[in-house]
Amino acid sequence: MTGVVTGDRREKITRDIKKNPAPAGFFYFYGMKSSKLPSCPYQYVVIEGNIGAGKTSLATKISQDYRAKLILERFAENPFLEKFYQNPDRYALSLEMAFLTDRYHQLKDELQSGDMFHPFFVSDYYFTKSLIFARNTLSGDEFHLYAQLFHIIHSSLPKPDLYVYLHLDTKQLLWNIQNRGRAYEKVITADYLDSIRSSYFEYLKQQSEMRIALVDTRNLDFIVHEEHYHLLLETIFNRDLSPGITRLFPNTDG
Repeated sequence: MTGVVTGDRREKITRDIKKNPAPAGFFYFYGMKSSKLPSCPYQYVVIEGNIGAGKTSLATKISQDYRAKLILERFAENPFLEKFYQNPDRYALSLEMAFLTDRYHQLKDELQSGDMFHPFFVSDYYFTKSLIFARNTLSGDEFHLYAQLFHIIHSSLPKPDLYVYLHLDTKQLLWNIQNRGRAYEKVITADYLDSIRSSYFEYLKQQSEMRIALVDTRNLDFIVHEEHYHLLLETIFNRDLSPGITRLFPNTDG
């Protein structure tokens, strides 16, 4: 995949690090400076999950701690998002087409840009999110046409080395959504979240060639508790995951 840190790039980064060593007590892992965090063996990591699962928070924290290249979904820039929540039937197709084109251009530009100063990419979404959500917002001929376009452009994008799905129950998702206070999200219902989750699970079950970590985070608060965050990283990075779904249950009791 163009733009990902290869062996030659890693050797150059290692040489640069040796010329500029970290302070005593720390070590670098191709850009990571930490004495505690596990190394990340992947070049392209995707953090996915339902609305309110903590995708952006986790991806951002990983990016900061590992100095990884962060790719965040630009959902707030979609001019149809608030209109969709107010009138789904009218704005569903416009919303999904806007997301589709923006996600494609963003991922294409970011993943192929080439970056010598970041060890890997971490994103709070994967391109297939477009199809998963469109399956719930579009119907009939509109979805059929949308799916055709999606599959044409999806094939030109790289697949992640690790796909992490953060699982929370619907009650926790609703609490997170309400707590972050986005006005246009107040209309999100439990039924809608259940439908999105079902679409995600249906998609994931069909992905036999992709490395998927389905992580039960119902007992974790990795935003507030640093030990939960470290446990989550150990769970997803310190395992030799095979293609397909691996269900992971981090144990905070040790």
